Amino acid sequence: MVTPPAARPHLPLRPLWICRTCAAPWPCATARLTLCHEYAKDLVALRIYLCNQLHDAAADLHKLHPQKDPDPKTLFDRFLAWTPRSSPTANPDQDDGVG
Repeated sequence: MVTPPAARPHLPLRPLWICRTCAAPWPCATARLTLCHEYAKDLVALRIYLCNQLHDAAADLHKLHPQKDPDPKTLFDRFLAWTPRSSPTANPDQDDGVG
């Protein structure tokens, strides 16, 4: 039986780093929403996870195209720039781990 598209997780297809479900660059919009939900109470852990993914993606993409390294700014924007600065229920006096 085939899993309906809506029920398939939006995970990276390595070494291309596109979404296995929608073929958008990973993390796609759905993956971002899912990650924000999964890490809502620990945004520092979300950023650590995504830093590890960025590191792996840079290595994989370099191996695929050794003559053209991935652009660091593009990878940063893709993997980290979109993460929430703080959780909606966070205490304003609490450090969110950024800056």
